[in-house]
Amino acid sequence: MFAQRLDFPGADGQMLAARLDAPDTAPRAYALFAHCFTCGKDVFAASRIAQALTEHGIAVLRFDFTGLGASEGDFANTNFSSNVADLQAAAGFLRREFQAPRLLIGHSLGGAATLALAGTVPEAQAVVTIAAPSDPVHVAHLFGEQLDEITARGEAVVQLAGRPFRIKRQFLEDVAEHSLRNKIAGMRKALLVMHAPGDTTVGINNALEIFTAAKHPKSFVSLDTADHLLARREDAVYAANLIAAWSARYL
Repeated sequence: MFAQRLDFPGADGQMLAARLDAPDTAPRAYALFAHCFTCGKDVFAASRIAQALTEHGIAVLRFDFTGLGASEGDFANTNFSSNVADLQAAAGFLRREFQAPRLLIGHSLGGAATLALAGTVPEAQAVVTIAAPSDPVHVAHLFGEQLDEITARGEAVVQLAGRPFRIKRQFLEDVAEHSLRNKIAGMRKALLVMHAPGDTTVGINNALEIFTAAKHPKSFVSLDTADHLLARREDAVYAANLIAAWSARYL
């Protein structure tokens, strides 16, 4: 395996930091990975899954969304729509510079963004969601008591995973405008839904709603006792190996 640091312009022109993990020989396919909300391309689940896929001949591009990690931009000015647009830019970058992604993988809100994107990437043949909400507005519950402050004052600082993030009213308004059901039904890609039944951040009912909305071929895998972020190494490795095995049928 070899890794390459890259950058490309996002939807609004800011440069987005990316990493391409590739096998030592010519890849048989490329994948695009969307990380979890407020995370980054180097979160353990993303890095382990990317590394596992290279062992199966798949190259994986992962990147920091606008305003996160090493990418340019102000996170407070981003929203679900901009995440989808950044993913579209990433798919275009792969298409121009390497090969269009045939596998799309999204974790948490990144999974919802991947579902929103999938139907617009004609080359993509398979989609994987990990602990994804069935509706992006679900993320608003993470803001807790600050919801009223965001609505009243237009913004508030919210603690997420122990870090402060400035959330604006426009973020709430944007997620409220999105519905994924029709996009899931119309994407016409093989779908693997992965979710832990004990996920306390995004409940397992979200996996059922995604799975029900999708057309065949579709599969569901329980992540057993994993947490939302797949923080334990064995959980990330398990997910990575399953994705590699499942995707081989479609790639």
